[in-house]
Amino acid sequence: MEMLPAAFASGWASGINAWATVLVLGVLGRFAGIEGIPAGFQRTDVLVIVGILCAIELVADKIPYIDSAWDTVSTVIRPIAGAAIGAIYAGATGDLATVTLASVGGITALVSHLTKAGLRLAVNTSPEPFTNVAASAAGDVAVTGVATLVALAPVAAAVVVAVLLVLGLIALWAIASRIRRGWAALQRWRTRGQTPTAA
Repeated sequence: MEMLPAAFASGWASGINAWATVLVLGVLGRFAGIEGIPAGFQRTDVLVIVGILCAIELVADKIPYIDSAWDTVSTVIRPIAGAAIGAIYAGATGDLATVTLASVGGITALVSHLTKAGLRLAVNTSPEPFTNVAASAAGDVAVTGVATLVALAPVAAAVVVAVLLVLGLIALWAIASRIRRGWAALQRWRTRGQTPTAA
């Protein structure tokens, strides 16, 4: 498996949902027999733990404002996960390859995480929950698809991720005002303990 494209693409997926990324890769490696996936992802204990965490995130990510609170906590977790996945692909030996792939995975995860968090803040300004659920489901599909592509064709996965990163950054710029309103609404929700009205 080409390690650099794999670290880049899996880093992007980790920025959206780190647990689902590891779960998909681990399941494909263990049960589909796809070579090149680190053995650590395929361990039973790892699959059980990330499966539970993935289920929690799947639910939390579909509830308006809970999703943004979860994203705030994940600002630390997802980039670290992206870096860890890159390091594991490199063999985690501490050499230049490990540092490089960890950096690529971590930075890409941070960018995709911030993009997702910003877009979801904007979505939360919608007065109905269906847009939020649809956005979350689209993220679930994207993570599953990209993680699967990482296992099967990492270069193609990297190309897809590069396009998604650019589109996401453009979308952030285009809806910056709604993101600011969403952030203000999230702060009111946190301080009052109740869901704010849509802006």
